[in-house]
Amino acid sequence: MRRPASIRRRLLLQGIGVAALLALVLYLAVRGVAGAAIQTVQDSVLGTATVVIAEELRGGADGISVDIPYAAFSMLGAVGEDRVFYRILVGDQTVTGYPDLPLPDVVPGLTPAFYTVPYQDAQVRVGAVGRSVLVDGNRVDVTVLLGQTRTAQAVISAQMANRAAGLGLGIFALAAVLALISARSVLAPVHDLALAVGRRGPQDLRPVRRAVPRELVPLVAALNGLIARLRSALDRTESFITEAAHHVRTPLATVRMQTEVALRQATDDATRASLRNVIRAVDNAARSTGQMLDHASVIYRSDQPTQDALDLAVVLRDLVGQMAPTADMRDMAFVLDLPVGPVPLSADRLLLESALRNLLDNALKYGTADTDIEVALTSDGCVTVCDRGRGLGGGGAAALTGRFARGDNVGDVVGSGLGLSIVRDAARACGGTFTISPRPGGGTCATLHLPLR
Repeated sequence: MRRPASIRRRLLLQGIGVAALLALVLYLAVRGVAGAAIQTVQDSVLGTATVVIAEELRGGADGISVDIPYAAFSMLGAVGEDRVFYRILVGDQTVTGYPDLPLPDVVPGLTPAFYTVPYQDAQVRVGAVGRSVLVDGNRVDVTVLLGQTRTAQAVISAQMANRAAGLGLGIFALAAVLALISARSVLAPVHDLALAVGRRGPQDLRPVRRAVPRELVPLVAALNGLIARLRSALDRTESFITEAAHHVRTPLATVRMQTEVALRQATDDATRASLRNVIRAVDNAARSTGQMLDHASVIYRSDQPTQDALDLAVVLRDLVGQMAPTADMRDMAFVLDLPVGPVPLSADRLLLESALRNLLDNALKYGTADTDIEVALTSDGCVTVCDRGRGLGGGGAAALTGRFARGDNVGDVVGSGLGLSIVRDAARACGGTFTISPRPGGGTCATLHLPLR
Protein backbone atom coordinates (compact mmCIF):
# COMPACT_ATOMS: atom_id res chain seq x y z
CA MET A 1 0.00 0.00 0.00
CA ARG A 2 1.39 3.35 -1.00
CA ARG A 3 2.05 5.63 1.90
CA PRO A 4 0.38 9.07 1.54
CA ALA A 5 2.58 12.14 1.58
CA SER A 6 2.73 14.17 4.77
CA ILE A 7 0.70 17.35 5.14
CA ARG A 8 3.85 19.44 5.45
CA ARG A 9 5.25 17.99 2.25
CA ARG A 10 1.99 18.57 0.39
CA LEU A 11 1.79 22.18 1.59
CA LEU A 12 5.41 22.76 0.62
CA LEU A 13 4.98 21.21 -2.82
CA GLN A 14 1.81 23.21 -3.42
CA GLY A 15 3.56 26.45 -2.43
CA ILE A 16 6.55 25.69 -4.64
CA GLY A 17 4.26 24.73 -7.53
CA VAL A 18 2.33 27.99 -7.26
CA ALA A 19 5.59 29.94 -7.05
CA ALA A 20 6.98 28.19 -10.13
CA LEU A 21 3.79 28.90 -12.06
CA LEU A 22 3.84 32.56 -11.06
CA ALA A 23 7.52 32.86 -12.01
CA LEU A 24 6.80 31.36 -15.45
CA VAL A 25 3.82 33.68 -15.96
CA LEU A 26 5.98 36.66 -14.92
CA TYR A 27 8.71 35.67 -17.38
CA LEU A 28 6.29 35.27 -20.28
CA ALA A 29 4.42 38.46 -19.41
CA VAL A 30 7.59 40.56 -19.13
CA ARG A 31 8.95 39.12 -22.33
CA GLY A 32 5.71 39.84 -24.20
CA VAL A 33 5.36 43.36 -22.80
CA ALA A 34 9.04 44.10 -23.41
CA GLY A 35 8.82 42.91 -27.01
CA ALA A 36 5.72 45.00 -27.64
CA ALA A 37 7.25 48.06 -25.99
CA ILE A 38 10.50 47.77 -27.94
CA GLN A 39 8.55 47.27 -31.17
CA THR A 40 6.57 50.44 -30.46
CA VAL A 41 9.73 52.43 -29.73
CA GLN A 42 11.46 51.14 -32.86
CA ASP A 43 8.41 51.88 -35.01
CA SER A 44 8.27 55.37 -33.58
CA VAL A 45 11.92 56.02 -34.41
CA LEU A 46 11.62 54.34 -37.79
CA GLY A 47 8.47 56.31 -38.63
CA THR A 48 10.04 59.60 -37.57
CA ALA A 49 13.12 58.94 -39.74
CA THR A 50 10.92 58.05 -42.71
CA VAL A 51 8.89 61.24 -42.30
CA VAL A 52 12.07 63.32 -42.04
CA ILE A 53 13.31 61.90 -45.37
CA ALA A 54 9.92 62.46 -46.98
CA GLU A 55 9.86 66.09 -45.83
CA GLU A 56 13.20 66.74 -47.51
CA LEU A 57 11.80 65.91 -50.95
CA ARG A 58 11.58 69.01 -53.19
CA GLY A 59 9.81 69.39 -56.49
CA GLY A 60 10.63 71.88 -59.29
CA ALA A 61 10.50 72.51 -63.00
CA ASP A 62 13.38 70.13 -63.57
CA GLY A 63 12.08 67.25 -61.40
CA ILE A 64 12.42 66.06 -57.79
CA SER A 65 15.47 66.65 -55.70
CA VAL A 66 16.25 64.24 -52.87
CA ASP A 67 18.46 65.29 -49.99
CA ILE A 68 18.55 62.44 -47.44
CA PRO A 69 19.43 64.03 -44.10
CA TYR A 70 22.08 62.44 -41.92
CA ALA A 71 19.81 62.86 -38.87
CA ALA A 72 17.43 60.23 -40.21
CA PHE A 73 20.10 57.53 -40.26
CA SER A 74 21.63 58.69 -37.00
CA MET A 75 18.29 58.12 -35.21
CA LEU A 76 18.19 54.56 -36.48
CA GLY A 77 21.82 54.01 -35.60
CA ALA A 78 21.11 55.02 -32.01
CA VAL A 79 18.84 52.00 -31.57
CA GLY A 80 21.55 49.41 -32.20
CA GLU A 81 23.95 47.88 -34.72
CA ASP A 82 21.25 47.21 -37.31
CA ARG A 83 21.50 47.53 -41.09
CA VAL A 84 19.39 50.23 -42.74
CA PHE A 85 17.80 50.06 -46.22
CA TYR A 86 15.88 52.73 -48.07
CA ARG A 87 14.03 53.16 -51.36
CA ILE A 88 12.44 56.24 -52.92
CA LEU A 89 9.99 55.85 -55.75
CA VAL A 90 8.49 58.53 -57.99
CA GLY A 91 5.37 56.93 -59.27
CA ASP A 92 6.47 53.37 -60.03
CA GLN A 93 10.10 54.21 -60.71
CA THR A 94 12.84 53.82 -58.12
CA VAL A 95 15.03 56.89 -58.19
CA THR A 96 17.43 55.95 -55.40
CA GLY A 97 18.06 53.29 -52.79
CA TYR A 98 17.57 49.52 -52.91
CA PRO A 99 15.31 48.76 -55.87
CA ASP A 100 14.31 45.33 -54.56
CA LEU A 101 13.19 46.48 -51.13
CA PRO A 102 9.60 45.07 -50.96
CA LEU A 103 6.69 47.49 -51.26
CA PRO A 104 3.76 47.58 -48.87
CA ASP A 105 0.49 45.86 -49.75
CA VAL A 106 -1.39 49.17 -49.68
CA VAL A 107 -0.47 52.62 -50.88
CA PRO A 108 0.96 54.52 -47.88
CA GLY A 109 -0.15 57.98 -46.78
CA LEU A 110 1.34 60.77 -44.77
CA THR A 111 1.11 58.66 -41.62
CA PRO A 112 3.83 56.00 -41.60
CA ALA A 113 2.73 52.44 -42.30
CA PHE A 114 4.81 49.57 -40.94
CA TYR A 115 5.31 46.01 -42.08
CA THR A 116 7.89 43.27 -41.64
CA VAL A 117 9.37 41.38 -44.58
CA PRO A 118 12.32 39.04 -45.13
CA TYR A 119 15.10 40.80 -46.96
CA GLN A 120 18.74 39.87 -47.48
CA ASP A 121 18.62 36.93 -45.09
CA ALA A 122 17.09 38.97 -42.28
CA GLN A 123 13.75 40.15 -40.98
CA VAL A 124 13.41 43.83 -41.84
CA ARG A 125 10.96 46.24 -40.31
CA VAL A 126 9.94 48.78 -42.99
CA GLY A 127 8.27 52.15 -42.57
CA ALA A 128 6.47 53.59 -45.62
CA VAL A 129 5.31 57.18 -46.21
CA GLY A 130 3.57 58.53 -49.29
CA ARG A 131 3.23 62.17 -50.34
CA SER A 132 2.62 64.33 -53.40
CA VAL A 133 5.19 66.69 -54.88
CA LEU A 134 4.61 69.36 -57.56
CA VAL A 135 6.81 68.88 -60.60
CA ASP A 136 6.45 71.47 -63.36
CA GLY A 137 2.97 72.24 -62.05
CA ASN A 138 1.89 68.61 -61.95
CA ARG A 139 1.30 66.58 -58.81
CA VAL A 140 3.50 63.49 -58.61
CA ASP A 141 3.18 60.66 -56.02
CA VAL A 142 6.38 59.87 -54.17
CA THR A 143 6.84 56.84 -51.88
CA VAL A 144 9.60 56.68 -49.28
CA LEU A 145 10.55 53.30 -47.79
CA LEU A 146 12.96 53.01 -44.87
CA GLY A 147 13.81 49.62 -43.43
CA GLN A 148 15.88 48.35 -40.54
CA THR A 149 16.86 44.88 -39.35
CA ARG A 150 15.55 43.68 -35.95
CA THR A 151 18.79 42.52 -34.35
CA ALA A 152 18.78 45.24 -31.71
CA GLN A 153 15.17 44.52 -30.83
CA ALA A 154 15.93 40.84 -30.35
CA VAL A 155 18.96 41.65 -28.16
CA ILE A 156 17.04 44.09 -25.99
CA SER A 157 14.11 41.68 -25.68
CA ALA A 158 16.47 38.88 -24.66
CA GLN A 159 18.13 41.11 -22.04
CA MET A 160 14.81 42.11 -20.54
CA ALA A 161 13.60 38.50 -20.65
CA ASN A 162 16.74 37.37 -18.84
CA ARG A 163 16.18 39.99 -16.19
CA ALA A 164 12.58 38.86 -15.90
CA ALA A 165 13.79 35.26 -15.56
CA GLY A 166 16.19 36.30 -12.82
CA LEU A 167 13.40 38.15 -11.06
CA GLY A 168 11.14 35.13 -11.45
CA LEU A 169 13.77 32.81 -9.98
CA GLY A 170 14.19 35.20 -7.07
CA ILE A 171 10.45 35.21 -6.48
CA PHE A 172 10.43 31.41 -6.78
CA ALA A 173 13.18 31.03 -4.18
CA LEU A 174 11.50 33.51 -1.84
CA ALA A 175 8.16 31.78 -2.28
CA ALA A 176 9.74 28.38 -1.55
CA VAL A 177 11.20 29.71 1.70
CA LEU A 178 7.90 31.34 2.61
CA ALA A 179 6.06 28.11 1.76
CA LEU A 180 8.35 26.16 4.09
CA ILE A 181 7.89 28.69 6.88
CA SER A 182 4.16 28.75 6.28
CA ALA A 183 3.92 24.94 6.34
CA ARG A 184 5.81 24.80 9.62
CA SER A 185 3.69 27.57 11.08
CA VAL A 186 0.43 25.95 10.00
CA LEU A 187 1.41 22.50 11.29
CA ALA A 188 3.06 23.69 14.52
CA PRO A 189 -0.19 23.48 16.56
CA VAL A 190 -0.83 19.97 15.25
CA HIS A 191 2.72 18.95 16.15
CA ASP A 192 2.40 20.45 19.64
CA LEU A 193 -0.92 18.66 20.15
CA ALA A 194 0.60 15.35 19.05
CA LEU A 195 3.53 15.80 21.47
CA ALA A 196 1.17 16.66 24.32
CA VAL A 197 -0.92 13.53 23.71
CA GLY A 198 2.16 11.36 23.09
CA ARG A 199 3.71 12.32 26.44
CA ARG A 200 0.76 10.88 28.31
CA GLY A 201 1.09 7.60 30.11
CA PRO A 202 -1.08 4.55 29.35
CA GLN A 203 -3.38 5.32 32.32
CA ASP A 204 -3.87 8.99 31.50
CA LEU A 205 -7.31 9.13 29.89
CA ARG A 206 -8.11 12.73 30.80
CA PRO A 207 -9.71 14.95 28.16
CA VAL A 208 -7.35 17.14 26.16
CA ARG A 209 -7.58 20.71 27.51
CA ARG A 210 -4.78 22.23 25.46
CA ALA A 211 -5.51 25.55 23.74
CA VAL A 212 -5.52 25.04 19.98
CA PRO A 213 -6.40 27.19 16.95
CA ARG A 214 -10.03 27.35 15.97
CA GLU A 215 -9.46 25.03 13.01
CA LEU A 216 -8.30 22.23 15.35
CA VAL A 217 -11.23 22.48 17.77
CA PRO A 218 -13.25 19.76 15.92
CA LEU A 219 -10.22 17.45 15.99
CA VAL A 220 -9.72 17.94 19.74
CA ALA A 221 -13.44 17.43 20.35
CA ALA A 222 -13.39 14.16 18.38
CA LEU A 223 -10.24 13.05 20.25
CA ASN A 224 -11.84 13.80 23.62
CA GLY A 225 -14.93 11.86 22.55
CA LEU A 226 -12.77 8.87 21.66
CA ILE A 227 -10.94 9.10 25.00
CA ALA A 228 -14.25 9.23 26.88
CA ARG A 229 -15.56 6.16 25.05
CA LEU A 230 -12.29 4.32 25.62
CA ARG A 231 -12.32 5.14 29.33
CA SER A 232 -15.91 3.96 29.63
CA ALA A 233 -15.13 0.73 27.75
CA LEU A 234 -12.10 0.01 29.94
CA ASP A 235 -14.10 0.66 33.09
CA ARG A 236 -16.82 -1.72 31.94
CA THR A 237 -14.21 -4.32 31.01
CA GLU A 238 -12.54 -4.11 34.41
CA SER A 239 -15.89 -4.34 36.19
CA PHE A 240 -16.91 -7.33 34.11
CA ILE A 241 -13.65 -9.15 34.76
CA THR A 242 -13.88 -8.51 38.50
CA GLU A 243 -17.51 -9.62 38.72
CA ALA A 244 -16.95 -12.65 36.49
CA ALA A 245 -14.01 -13.77 38.60
CA HIS A 246 -16.08 -13.44 41.76
CA HIS A 247 -19.23 -15.12 40.43
CA VAL A 248 -17.33 -18.00 38.83
CA ARG A 249 -14.57 -18.75 41.30
CA THR A 250 -16.65 -18.45 44.46
CA PRO A 251 -19.15 -21.22 43.57
CA LEU A 252 -16.36 -23.49 42.37
CA ALA A 253 -14.43 -22.93 45.58
CA THR A 254 -17.57 -23.73 47.58
CA VAL A 255 -18.14 -26.95 45.65
CA ARG A 256 -14.54 -27.96 46.15
CA MET A 257 -14.63 -27.25 49.88
CA GLN A 258 -17.85 -29.22 50.38
CA THR A 259 -16.43 -32.07 48.34
CA GLU A 260 -13.27 -32.14 50.48
CA VAL A 261 -15.42 -32.27 53.62
CA ALA A 262 -17.36 -35.17 52.15
CA LEU A 263 -14.11 -36.86 51.19
CA ARG A 264 -12.86 -36.73 54.78
CA GLN A 265 -16.10 -38.16 56.10
CA ALA A 266 -16.45 -40.88 53.49
CA THR A 267 -15.33 -44.39 54.41
CA ASP A 268 -16.26 -46.25 51.26
CA ASP A 269 -13.44 -46.51 48.72
CA ALA A 270 -15.75 -46.09 45.73
CA THR A 271 -17.29 -42.97 47.24
CA ARG A 272 -13.90 -41.53 48.01
CA ALA A 273 -12.74 -42.18 44.43
CA SER A 274 -15.83 -40.45 43.05
CA LEU A 275 -15.28 -37.48 45.32
CA ARG A 276 -11.68 -37.26 44.20
CA ASN A 277 -12.87 -37.19 40.57
CA VAL A 278 -15.28 -34.41 41.45
CA ILE A 279 -12.48 -32.42 43.04
CA ARG A 280 -10.31 -32.92 39.96
CA ALA A 281 -13.13 -31.82 37.67
CA VAL A 282 -13.78 -28.76 39.82
CA ASP A 283 -10.07 -27.96 39.80
CA ASN A 284 -9.95 -28.29 36.01
CA ALA A 285 -12.99 -26.04 35.60
CA ALA A 286 -11.60 -23.51 38.05
CA ARG A 287 -8.23 -23.58 36.35
CA SER A 288 -9.64 -23.13 32.85
CA THR A 289 -12.00 -20.38 34.00
CA GLY A 290 -9.27 -18.73 35.98
CA GLN A 291 -6.89 -18.82 33.02
CA MET A 292 -9.42 -17.20 30.72
CA LEU A 293 -10.11 -14.47 33.28
CA ASP A 294 -6.40 -14.08 33.94
CA HIS A 295 -5.75 -13.73 30.23
CA ALA A 296 -8.42 -11.03 29.95
CA SER A 297 -6.96 -9.24 32.97
CA VAL A 298 -3.44 -9.43 31.58
CA ILE A 299 -4.56 -7.99 28.22
CA TYR A 300 -6.43 -5.20 29.97
CA ARG A 301 -3.69 -4.30 32.44
CA SER A 302 -0.80 -4.65 29.98
CA ASP A 303 -1.61 -1.20 28.58
CA GLN A 304 -1.91 0.41 32.01
CA PRO A 305 0.16 -1.54 34.55
CA THR A 306 0.60 -0.26 38.08
CA GLN A 307 3.94 -0.11 39.84
CA ASP A 308 3.74 -1.78 43.24
CA ALA A 309 6.70 -2.19 45.56
CA LEU A 310 6.94 -5.97 46.04
CA ASP A 311 9.24 -8.61 47.43
CA LEU A 312 9.45 -11.30 44.77
CA ALA A 313 10.51 -13.89 47.35
CA VAL A 314 7.42 -13.25 49.48
CA VAL A 315 5.06 -13.33 46.48
CA LEU A 316 6.55 -16.59 45.22
CA ARG A 317 6.49 -18.23 48.68
CA ASP A 318 2.82 -17.29 49.19
CA LEU A 319 1.78 -18.68 45.81
CA VAL A 320 3.66 -21.93 46.39
CA GLY A 321 1.94 -22.24 49.80
CA GLN A 322 -1.49 -21.68 48.21
CA MET A 323 -0.91 -24.36 45.58
CA ALA A 324 0.78 -26.92 47.87
CA PRO A 325 -2.50 -28.73 48.72
CA THR A 326 -3.25 -29.22 45.03
CA ALA A 327 0.24 -30.63 44.54
CA ASP A 328 -0.26 -32.97 47.50
CA MET A 329 -3.50 -34.31 46.00
CA ARG A 330 -1.60 -35.12 42.84
CA ASP A 331 1.14 -36.85 44.78
CA MET A 332 3.59 -34.12 43.91
CA ALA A 333 5.51 -31.59 45.99
CA PHE A 334 7.10 -28.19 45.55
CA VAL A 335 10.77 -27.81 46.44
CA LEU A 336 11.30 -24.08 47.01
CA ASP A 337 14.76 -22.51 46.90
CA LEU A 338 14.78 -18.82 47.91
CA PRO A 339 17.69 -16.45 48.52
CA VAL A 340 18.48 -15.33 52.05
CA GLY A 341 17.43 -11.71 51.69
CA PRO A 342 14.48 -9.98 50.01
CA VAL A 343 14.27 -9.59 46.24
CA PRO A 344 12.63 -6.18 45.77
CA LEU A 345 11.05 -5.16 42.49
CA SER A 346 8.49 -2.69 41.19
CA ALA A 347 5.75 -4.37 39.15
CA ASP A 348 2.01 -4.82 38.77
CA ARG A 349 1.03 -7.31 41.47
CA LEU A 350 -1.84 -8.82 39.49
CA LEU A 351 0.33 -9.37 36.40
CA LEU A 352 3.17 -10.81 38.44
CA GLU A 353 0.92 -13.22 40.36
CA SER A 354 -0.81 -14.30 37.13
CA ALA A 355 2.55 -15.15 35.56
CA LEU A 356 3.85 -17.07 38.56
CA ARG A 357 0.54 -18.86 39.21
CA ASN A 358 0.36 -20.11 35.64
CA LEU A 359 3.97 -21.27 35.75
CA LEU A 360 3.28 -23.35 38.89
CA ASP A 361 -0.08 -24.57 37.59
CA ASN A 362 1.49 -25.67 34.29
CA ALA A 363 4.13 -27.69 36.15
CA LEU A 364 1.42 -29.36 38.28
CA LYS A 365 -0.79 -30.12 35.29
CA TYR A 366 1.87 -31.78 33.16
CA GLY A 367 4.18 -33.06 35.87
CA THR A 368 4.49 -36.74 36.80
CA ALA A 369 3.14 -38.14 40.08
CA ASP A 370 5.63 -38.90 42.84
CA THR A 371 8.04 -36.25 41.53
CA ASP A 372 9.10 -32.89 42.85
CA ILE A 373 8.63 -29.51 41.19
CA GLU A 374 11.75 -27.46 41.78
CA VAL A 375 11.07 -23.73 42.16
CA ALA A 376 14.16 -21.54 42.47
CA LEU A 377 14.58 -17.79 42.82
CA THR A 378 17.88 -15.96 42.47
CA SER A 379 18.78 -12.58 43.88
CA ASP A 380 18.79 -11.02 40.38
CA GLY A 381 15.06 -11.68 39.84
CA CYS A 382 15.23 -14.97 37.91
CA VAL A 383 12.45 -17.50 38.69
CA THR A 384 12.94 -21.06 37.43
CA VAL A 385 10.26 -23.78 37.61
CA CYS A 386 11.43 -27.28 36.60
CA ASP A 387 9.30 -30.43 36.49
CA ARG A 388 9.72 -34.06 35.49
CA GLY A 389 6.74 -34.14 33.18
CA ARG A 390 6.09 -34.82 29.53
CA GLY A 391 8.43 -32.25 28.08
CA LEU A 392 7.80 -29.90 25.18
CA GLY A 393 6.64 -32.42 22.61
CA GLY A 394 7.35 -32.06 18.92
CA GLY A 395 6.15 -28.46 18.55
CA GLY A 396 9.09 -26.82 20.23
CA ALA A 397 9.24 -23.98 22.72
CA ALA A 398 8.11 -21.19 20.36
CA ALA A 399 4.87 -22.96 19.44
CA LEU A 400 3.80 -23.47 23.06
CA THR A 401 3.76 -19.77 23.99
CA GLY A 402 1.10 -18.90 21.42
CA ARG A 403 -2.49 -18.28 22.44
CA PHE A 404 -4.52 -21.54 22.74
CA ALA A 405 -1.42 -23.51 21.71
CA ARG A 406 -0.78 -26.91 23.26
CA GLY A 407 1.80 -29.60 22.74
CA ASP A 408 1.11 -32.72 20.72
CA ASN A 409 1.78 -34.91 23.76
CA VAL A 410 -0.89 -33.56 26.15
CA GLY A 411 -4.12 -34.52 24.39
CA ASP A 412 -5.37 -36.48 27.42
CA VAL A 413 -4.96 -33.51 29.79
CA VAL A 414 -7.68 -30.91 30.12
CA GLY A 415 -6.37 -27.42 29.33
CA SER A 416 -7.12 -24.20 27.52
CA GLY A 417 -3.71 -23.49 26.00
CA LEU A 418 -3.57 -20.05 27.62
CA GLY A 419 -1.19 -20.63 30.51
CA LEU A 420 2.14 -19.95 28.83
CA SER A 421 0.74 -17.10 26.70
CA ILE A 422 -0.41 -15.46 29.94
CA VAL A 423 3.10 -15.83 31.36
CA ARG A 424 4.63 -14.39 28.18
CA ASP A 425 2.29 -11.36 28.03
CA ALA A 426 2.60 -10.67 31.75
CA ALA A 427 6.40 -10.87 31.56
CA ARG A 428 6.46 -8.35 28.71
CA ALA A 429 4.14 -5.99 30.59
CA CYS A 430 6.46 -6.17 33.62
CA GLY A 431 9.52 -5.52 31.43
CA GLY A 432 10.85 -9.06 31.79
CA THR A 433 11.46 -12.11 29.60
CA PHE A 434 10.12 -15.67 29.57
CA THR A 435 11.70 -18.79 28.09
CA ILE A 436 11.05 -22.54 28.27
CA SER A 437 13.43 -25.34 27.46
CA PRO A 438 13.70 -29.13 27.78
CA ARG A 439 15.10 -30.37 31.09
CA PRO A 440 17.97 -32.82 30.95
CA GLY A 441 16.68 -36.20 32.05
CA GLY A 442 13.07 -35.42 31.06
CA GLY A 443 10.65 -32.64 31.82
CA THR A 444 10.61 -28.90 31.24
CA CYS A 445 12.25 -25.83 32.76
CA ALA A 446 10.46 -22.50 32.53
CA THR A 447 12.43 -19.34 33.32
CA LEU A 448 10.93 -15.96 34.13
CA HIS A 449 13.43 -13.11 34.47
CA LEU A 450 12.13 -9.86 35.96
CA PRO A 451 14.02 -6.56 36.26
CA LEU A 452 14.61 -5.46 39.84
CA ARG A 453 14.20 -1.91 41.09
